Amino acid sequence: MTAAESPSSQARGSQALSSQALLNCLVREVSCPEDQVCSSDGHLVIRLARSAVLLRAGTRRPSAGIGPRLTGAVEVCAAGSWREIGCVELARLIAGEMTMASGVANPEFVDQVGSSQAALAAIRHAAAAGSPADPESRLARFLASEQSLVAGHRFHPAPKAREGTPRDWLRYAPEAGARFPLRFLGVRSDVLAGSGATPALDQLGGPVPPEGYRLLPAHPWQFRLLARSPWLRSALSAGLLVDLGAGTRDVVPTSSVRTVYDPVADVFCKFSLNVRLTNCVRKSAWYELDGSVILTSLLTPLFADLGSSVVLLGEPGYRTVALASREAYEGLAVIVRDGVAGRVPEQVTPLLAASLTVPPGLFPGLSPGLFRGLFDERDADWLLGWWLAYVRLVAAPVLGAFFQHGVVLEPHLQNVLVGVDEGGWPVRAIFRDLEGVKLLPDSHGALLDGLPSGIADGLRYDAQRGWDRVAYCLFVNHLAEIAAAIADRFGTGRLEATGLGATGFGATGFGAARFEAELWRGARDELTVIAKELGWPPRLRALLAGVPLPAKANMRVRWARAADREAQYVPVVNPLGNPDFPC
Repeated sequence: MTAAESPSSQARGSQALSSQALLNCLVREVSCPEDQVCSSDGHLVIRLARSAVLLRAGTRRPSAGIGPRLTGAVEVCAAGSWREIGCVELARLIAGEMTMASGVANPEFVDQVGSSQAALAAIRHAAAAGSPADPESRLARFLASEQSLVAGHRFHPAPKAREGTPRDWLRYAPEAGARFPLRFLGVRSDVLAGSGATPALDQLGGPVPPEGYRLLPAHPWQFRLLARSPWLRSALSAGLLVDLGAGTRDVVPTSSVRTVYDPVADVFCKFSLNVRLTNCVRKSAWYELDGSVILTSLLTPLFADLGSSVVLLGEPGYRTVALASREAYEGLAVIVRDGVAGRVPEQVTPLLAASLTVPPGLFPGLSPGLFRGLFDERDADWLLGWWLAYVRLVAAPVLGAFFQHGVVLEPHLQNVLVGVDEGGWPVRAIFRDLEGVKLLPDSHGALLDGLPSGIADGLRYDAQRGWDRVAYCLFVNHLAEIAAAIADRFGTGRLEATGLGATGFGATGFGAARFEAELWRGARDELTVIAKELGWPPRLRALLAGVPLPAKANMRVRWARAADREAQYVPVVNPLGNPDFPC
């Protein structure tokens, strides 16, 4: 913990951050669509129409983007005065409103919010005790960016929800700066399963397996979770599997928690993890395993045609075990993902896109050097130029893949790395994680028809569903958050606010909002050029005309206790709208 933040202020901050995320969801998914939100005296005021409850939270500054810029604690109006409430009390009020709105109760919701807040508090305490990243090391900057998402998704009701207690998971938490060795199994060759190219799995510092066995790395948390499974005990007793113990060096968990990076081998390993993180249990389904190899073969030549500024981290193969149990096949699976060091020039530093939206003061273990040379202490012209280059770099391949190739990429903030040169300028867009990549039947019908039905169903999206996913991930989840972060720093010169209390924006907040609007005007110009290059696709033309954008309804899907793939979308304001429209 830093000297600047006492235990009480740290706890208060965790409450505030959790409440802000919850309120963001309420505003986006319920209150704005029902016209129950207004701004008043530096606050956002929300009415729960069915419950006759008034809530409010402070705003850092006016917003010219897609979501509010909240700060401080949430308050409820009681007997004519405002009273501060914590995230659990707020969750109870929202749960009451959601029950009346949907006609369905969710007895898990409040506990999930409370669990997320407790996890956030534990993460912040552990992160505060860590060592700052070395600003001079390219590798350290990349790894620090992967581990900087202390507060998580700003539009999720329980962004840090995870099963178990901090004692179970903190040693594996990227946000706490975790490092740990992998566990290794020897798999008898006749029960080894998998597909594609997997030699990288033999370069991870594991023990030499016995003769007749192949090496299978395992996430140590997953191995602990599976330790009591009858099939695992039976396989170990029968000699089908051999527990070889821990590896000889540490790997680094990335922002997804279950994917780790080995800097020595320059390879990512994506493991199954039988733990619910935010919405989903993070276990790789059997059809996703084969789908990742199929998509790598399909996308590799496509990305090669997009030019040297666009990079795909492919997933060329996976290993697992073929026992008489699907749980074994999925639970011990590991997907190989291309490393990043060998895919970008040495003078280019890859950074997780989501890390660019994290206020530096929020992550005590994060050196200011991670952001120096990017947004801090830059003038408006430089920031605007950076933004326009970024929009072109990220949006052009995503929109081209969809409209020209029938490929639905999933470019949300955690799936994209931006490579910056020595001056901080964006020069590479690096796309990863093929789990969410889908194919449109009109373009890939023959391929899909030739696959087993389970794999084909996992890869297929219709055009509307695909566009909703692309538009949400690219514009709402990604570009909107980057634009807001740039505008925040422009408004203060150096962002001092952490989202935990008063910010001192004052009148400069209006300057930040005006600059945010200017960023969107510039983005519209760049996207207009891209639309012209793509032959003016009707969906993109409509977006540039200002039709609402689709936003994933994370709170609604959590309330319904549905699978993440069943999430619905709600319309949100589109800041790209045509400024010349005469209304």
